[in-house]
Amino acid sequence: MSNSVQEFNAYRSRMNDKILSDNNKIIKRIFNLDTNAYTDGALDVKTKELLGLVASAVLRCDDCIKYHLETCHTLGLKKEAVVEALSIATLVGGTIVIPHLRRAYEFWDALESQR
Repeated sequence: MSNSVQEFNAYRSRMNDKILSDNNKIIKRIFNLDTNAYTDGALDVKTKELLGLVASAVLRCDDCIKYHLETCHTLGLKKEAVVEALSIATLVGGTIVIPHLRRAYEFWDALESQR
């Protein structure tokens, strides 16, 4: 199952390199803004990642969910905190979020199996 993590990261890295190689100023600025938004500020990085996870789930972006799950995992967030954030996302987003919740659980398990 952990192969899904490597596949996701390889694809994301390859495509980001391809996108950024076009040297489009707007796209580069958006990528930079995204990176800088998740640094420590009035909110710590872990809180920002959980917020990103919730927003991604409500917006039903599986790639974004995977990215934030992996970052949460890397930052050492416990499954209970991640699940609590996902429960809020499901409450806010409604039952249409449930398929994304399933895939989020599956990806978290893949992250855990890499340990």
